[in-house]
Amino acid sequence: MNEPILEVRHLSKSFGANVVLRDIDFTVSPGDVTTVIGPSGSGKSTLLRCINLLETPTAGEVLFHGQNVAARGVDSTAYRSKVGMVFQSFNLFNNMTVLENCTVGQKKVLKRDGEAARQNAMRYLEQVGMAPYINARPRQLSGGQKQRVAIARALAMEPEVLLFDEPTSALDPEMVGEVLNVMQDLARRGMTMIVVTHEMAFARDVSNHVVFMADGVIAEEGDPAQVFSAPKNPRTQEFLSRFRNA
Repeated sequence: MNEPILEVRHLSKSFGANVVLRDIDFTVSPGDVTTVIGPSGSGKSTLLRCINLLETPTAGEVLFHGQNVAARGVDSTAYRSKVGMVFQSFNLFNNMTVLENCTVGQKKVLKRDGEAARQNAMRYLEQVGMAPYINARPRQLSGGQKQRVAIARALAMEPEVLLFDEPTSALDPEMVGEVLNVMQDLARRGMTMIVVTHEMAFARDVSNHVVFMADGVIAEEGDPAQVFSAPKNPRTQEFLSRFRNA
């Protein structure tokens, strides 16, 4: 049995008196594609931001290969090079070309020389179909193209885990498919991913573990076939009813 890459243990997060996450527990093993689904405001994005240390958990642990990265003194930049994140709003540098966006982190964080960073960036830009656009700037790209560059940028750091925070929600409907296809290809290649998404077909068909969140807690989790065909929790049943009857 593979040892877990990530373990979230009794994780809670409050903003003042507002409790957003309560006692969250789940485990991610190598090669897992975990989708986190649930209504808006249920804490899904905050959970990802806590896992990536963009938010500091109020209580609990985030274990990466058994080390609690939420503890004081952890090098969050080094950790984020291993646990990368793809954002809803792309977060590309508008003053840089596509290629520069995909090399800057490698040079600054991983200390790669320019040529090694360029070759590595090109490999992943080719993988996501964006190699022809290396000299373009973000304003010249469609939303789907920007998100594919953002995925290539994250992959160029060669992380062990990739977090996706609603990666298609800012896209026009016709561009959603091109990003989901890239993510499906990553899953086939064995990339370990945690995906917050409203794309129910992706959660059902691509992931091997579904986490349903409601009101800041995990209301149900398990195998996608079981969760989608026979959800046990009334909240899950209600949330999935429209999708399942579509």
